[in-house]
Amino acid sequence: MTRFTALLLGLFLWPLGAQATGLVASVDRSRLSSGETVELTLESSDVTQFGKPDLSALEPQFEVRGTRQVNQLNTLNGENHATTRWIITLLPRQNGTVVIAPLQLGEFTSEPIELQVMPSQTQDTPDILAPVFIESSLDQDAVYVQAQAILTLRIYHSVSLYDDSSVTPLQIPDARIEPLGESRTYEKVINDLRHGVIELRYGIYPQHSGELTIPAQIFSATLVDAQPAQDATGQGPKSGKLMRVSSSETTLTVKAKPIEYPLDTPWLPARSLSLGESWNPEPDHSQVGDSLTRSLTLKVEGLASSQLPPLPATDVSGLRRYPDQPQLSNQNSDRGLIGSREDREALVPTHSGAIDLPAVEVVWWNTLEDRLERSSLPPRTLNIVNNPSLMVDTPAGNAPVSPSVDAETLWYWKLSTLILACTTLLGFGLWWRARWQPAILRAAQTGPSPRTLLDDLKRASQANDPQATRQALDAWARQQPETLADMAARFVPLSDALDGLNGALYSETGQSWQGEDLWRAIRAIPASERVQAPVGDSSLPPLYPK
Repeated sequence: MTRFTALLLGLFLWPLGAQATGLVASVDRSRLSSGETVELTLESSDVTQFGKPDLSALEPQFEVRGTRQVNQLNTLNGENHATTRWIITLLPRQNGTVVIAPLQLGEFTSEPIELQVMPSQTQDTPDILAPVFIESSLDQDAVYVQAQAILTLRIYHSVSLYDDSSVTPLQIPDARIEPLGESRTYEKVINDLRHGVIELRYGIYPQHSGELTIPAQIFSATLVDAQPAQDATGQGPKSGKLMRVSSSETTLTVKAKPIEYPLDTPWLPARSLSLGESWNPEPDHSQVGDSLTRSLTLKVEGLASSQLPPLPATDVSGLRRYPDQPQLSNQNSDRGLIGSREDREALVPTHSGAIDLPAVEVVWWNTLEDRLERSSLPPRTLNIVNNPSLMVDTPAGNAPVSPSVDAETLWYWKLSTLILACTTLLGFGLWWRARWQPAILRAAQTGPSPRTLLDDLKRASQANDPQATRQALDAWARQQPETLADMAARFVPLSDALDGLNGALYSETGQSWQGEDLWRAIRAIPASERVQAPVGDSSLPPLYPK
C-alpha cells in the first residue's frame, strides 16, 4: 500500500543569499544601522579554484574591515565534499539602499546582494561612553494579546572581552518567550570609536491584555588583560575585572482581542498568512480503494508553530480518513518567527462517482492593517472510477449505475443478474437437499484445506503482519458459506477487528498493529457460520485445541 511520504521542510537560514554557479554569496542580515558592519560569506565547492575572490569591486560602497578563510571537508554517503568559505567584514560608506557588487573567482561570478542601511537609532549619544553598555528596544509599543513583539538586546563594548560573557535568561510570567536564532556579532562606530556589538533577539507573546513589564537584563563579562581602555578622567576598568551592566526596564501595551473577531474560531493575530494544499498522488484518475495523501499547510508570519490550530479535517461521505501526526516547524527572519503547520491524512475512496470536498477556510487578524481576514482554499470535486481489481469482491447490487448507461447495456446487466439469481437459488436448493443426505467421505481437495488456511491466518495475525493477515483472511473467507462482509455485519467483534486491520493497511499505524483481536474474533464465530475442517479422516490431534 501507499505509505505516507515524509515531506522535507527545508529551514532556510537568514540571511538571504544569492546563488551563482560555483560561487554562493550571502550576508548575515540585510537590514542594519549606520555605522554597523555586516558579514559577507562567499562559498565555493569547486576544488579546482585557487586563490581568493577579487574584492576591488566592493571599495566604492564599503570599507573592508577584515577577511578570513575557512576550509571544510564533509563526507556524505562515502563521498568527500570540500568547500571553501571567505568571510568578509564590510562597513557601508553610506545610508539607504546599498548593493554588494558581483565578485569574481576564476570563471565564476556571484550574484549582487541588496542591503538596507538605516540611520542610526542611537539618540543623544554622549561624547563619552562606558567601555561596556547595553541597549534594549521593542519593534512596537503595543501589540494584541498572543501576538508577537520583538525585543532586541545590543551589548556594546569598546574593550576586549573573554568568552565567558553571559546574559540573564529572559523570563516574563505572563508571556511566552521564543529566542529568535543565535546571537549575532558585528561592529559599529560610535563617536569615531569602534565598538563590538553582541545582538540577541527574542519573540514575546503576551498571554493577557494590559501593561506587560519586561524586566531589565544583566550582561556580565570579564575584561581581557591587555591595555584596558581609559575614560576622560584617566580611570578605566581594570584588566581581568568582572563587569556587569544592566538594560533599562521596558513596558509593552497589550491590547485585547477585537470584539468583531468571531467567538467560535481560534484567535490568530499575524502579519501574514498563507494556506496551501498538495496531493500525493494527484487525484485526477483515482480508483476505488486507492490511497490518496492530502496535505494542508498553514504558514503564518508572527506566530510560533505551536500556536497554530489544526486545519479542518476531510470528513465527507465516500472517503475513509486516516490522519497522520501534524508536522510543525519554525523559521527565523528579520521580522520574527514564521510558523508552519502541515496536516496530512490518507483518504481512501469507498465508491465510484463524484465526491465533493468542501472549501477550507482560516480566519485570522491582520496585525499590519488591523482588520479581520479570511484565507481559503476553493472546493474540489474528486471523480472516482471503479477499480477492475476490486470488481470481483463488490456485490452486484452495490454497483452504482451511471445515468449515461444506455438501454442495451442495462439490459445485459439485468440478464446477468437474473442468471446469477437463478444459479444462486439452484445452488441453495442443492445445498438444502444435501443436508438431509447420509454423510459420505469427501474427495481429496486439490487446494489447501480450511484447517491449513486457518493455520496460515493464525500465524499471520499473531505475527502482527497486516499485509500477510489480509491475504490469509481473504483466502480463508473464500471457503466460507457466506462472504466476509456478511459475517462482519452479524458479528460485531469481527467488524471491529476488520476496521482495525483496514486502518493499519492505509496509515502509518500499521507498524504497531496487533492481530490478537482479529484472531480471537475469527475463533469466536459460531461453528455453524464457518467451514470446519473435516473430522474423522485423520488420527492426528487438532493443531490448535481449545
